[in-house]
This record gives sequence, C-alpha cells and structure tokens, in this order.
Amino acid sequence: MLSTSELERALAAAGLEAPAHFEEVTGSTNRTAWSLAMAGSPEWTLVAAGHQTGGRGRLDRTWVDVPGRALLFSIVLRPTWLPPDRAGVLTLAAGLAMVSAAREVAAKELRCKWPNDLLIDDRKAGGILAESRLAPQRIEHAIVGIGVNLDPPANVDLAAGIGDVDASALLSAFLRSFVAVYHSDRATFVESVVAAYPRESATIGREVEATTTDGRRVRGRAIGVDDAGSLVVDTPAGRVWITSGEVTHLR
Repeated sequence: MLSTSELERALAAAGLEAPAHFEEVTGSTNRTAWSLAMAGSPEWTLVAAGHQTGGRGRLDRTWVDVPGRALLFSIVLRPTWLPPDRAGVLTLAAGLAMVSAAREVAAKELRCKWPNDLLIDDRKAGGILAESRLAPQRIEHAIVGIGVNLDPPANVDLAAGIGDVDASALLSAFLRSFVAVYHSDRATFVESVVAAYPRESATIGREVEATTTDGRRVRGRAIGVDDAGSLVVDTPAGRVWITSGEVTHLR
C-alpha cells in the first residue's frame, strides 16, 4: 500500500524533490493535482490515492478501480518550453514510461493503444489522462494522471491487471523512466518520443477505424504518430491525421 512516505521515496529515487500527497480515498487525483497546480505547487508535485470515486478517462468516461489494487497517481508538470501544439506528446511519453516500468517491475508486456490506453493482450490494464492549462504561446501547467490495475475490476469487460506487484516500486520505476525522457535534451524531446512510440504501440501497424475531429469515420492502417502526437492513418483516400477521439482496433 502506498503512503506519503512511499511517494517521497519514489520521488527521491528519481532525483526529484517535490511535495507529495496521498489519500486513501479521493474523488480524482487529477482534480487534486489541478487545484495544487493552480495554487502554485511546483513541478513534479505528486498526488496518489488508494481508491478513486470519481476517476475519469478520456471523453469523460468513468475509471473504475479495485480499492487498494491499482496504482493511481497524477503529477504536476510545467513544460513552459514545450509548444502548446505539442502537448499531446506528453501522453505518449507517459505511456512509454509505464510500459518500461511494468517490464522492469512486473515482467509484464504492456502496450500503448493510441492515444492513452495501456493494454495487455488487447485488454485494458490502465489509462492516462493529460490535461493542460494554456497561456499565450506556452503551457502554464500540465497534469498527467495514470491509473494501472494490479487486479482488474470484476464488472468491467476486457479489463486486465499486471498482477501482485509492489505499487511503490512500479511508481518509482515509472518516475525514473519518465524523468529520463522529460529531462533529456529539450530540442529532441518530441523527436525522441515520436521515434520510440511505434516500438511499444499496439496501434501502429494495425487496421483501425477512427473518428476525425469533424466527425467522419475512416478506416485504414495506422502507420505512425506525428510531432503533435496525432495518429497518422493510411486510408484508401490518402493519409488522415487523427488528433483526438475514438480509435478502434480491427481484427
């Protein structure tokens, strides 16, 4: 079970010094982290919980967890150096870091489903929710929230879990991996994430059905991501860039 002291140790292991907040039960770690960021809390402020009652995924979907059997946390970032139109790359970077952490700690092969799901054998084991506050020409702050099942909820179809692992060790491994990328050369941050993402993606190379921002549904082969984190789909009518919305893997 996590605790404030465990969060502090995980931060220290990643070379970070920032406030840590833990609650046994909370509405949403993202909501708490957002409030802290708005109040001026520094970068790498870490919020975690044993259970969320109001956890959210993309498109305002509900996130369901087994109390005490999921890693649930959010971090405050202040990437003022990252152009606002590249904010989507933060989600991809977080996915890559959690894939690496699960491989290290749980010997599990997570895969990233674009844009923000974490899969084991096409079953959802976790998800990422990144939210940003934008100022003119810069990102004022970003909240990256992650939930990973240790045990899958019994009442959720196609859910998976990574097993009986130490949540604090998984968190520590994630932070070390994410910090290494985030603190790398800022000039190559986007390029390095975009280059690494296809290797860990369950979406790239698959036939997919996707919804464009104007509501059109398209089918084709996902061939990569661009510098904004958008999914590039090769369709019979030409290439289409999916910036948000729903993507379905086709069998």
